[in-house]
Amino acid sequence: MTKSLFSLDGRLVLITGSGQGIGFALARGLAEHGASVVLNGRDPGKVGGAVARLREAGFEAHASIFDVTDFHAVDRDVARIEAEIGAIDVLVNNAGVQFRAPLEDFPEEQWERLFKTNVSGAFHAGKAVARHMIPRGKGKIINIGSVQSELARTGIAPYTATKGAIRNLTRGMCADWAKHGLQINAIAPGYFRTEMNQALVDNAEFSAWLEKRTPAGRWGNVDELIGAAVFLASDASSFVNGHTLYVDGGLTASV
Repeated sequence: MTKSLFSLDGRLVLITGSGQGIGFALARGLAEHGASVVLNGRDPGKVGGAVARLREAGFEAHASIFDVTDFHAVDRDVARIEAEIGAIDVLVNNAGVQFRAPLEDFPEEQWERLFKTNVSGAFHAGKAVARHMIPRGKGKIINIGSVQSELARTGIAPYTATKGAIRNLTRGMCADWAKHGLQINAIAPGYFRTEMNQALVDNAEFSAWLEKRTPAGRWGNVDELIGAAVFLASDASSFVNGHTLYVDGGLTASV
């Protein structure tokens, strides 16, 4: 019984921004626990290659090409998935971008890009999927936040603002949709070795600072996010709602 609480057999999961990095790691991890996965992104080649790798490993995987900043495209493709592949049981709102610059020099167009992708994208996908989940009386939405949902760091204030918004959007989705049987939670990763963070990984001074600042003393590996995703996607979290789960090696727990 306890083991079945974490089973994802028979569930269909849509992961936005999953052609690489954290999104792809979560797609593979959820598939390993029994889910069928739909990978999303804007680049057909990148998404197609990721789907092919999962299929070669024996998993059921599909592609869904749309830009999360375009609500009409999101709505159309979510409807297509529901009609052609199956009912979406779990949505993982992972699509996101980063841009680093001093706040006083931060380009306005990058501010708009960050909010359109990181916040509006999660809203668009969450809304489109929830419209199908609500009549069924069940569903899971997992938003990907960050330690920047809680903390700020020099040079990324707008990104920090978007991830703070994700934490409260998660709470707002819970407030509106929990009564319909949906569970909406967030995972807030600390510093992980990903393509988005490669410049920081390669910066010896930053890596030394991070390893000293983080109680665990190291960068995270993307596979270490899978357990949190399985928990929030499964029946094990049936009464967890509006929560942000920090997976950060203790970074937000200490000064």
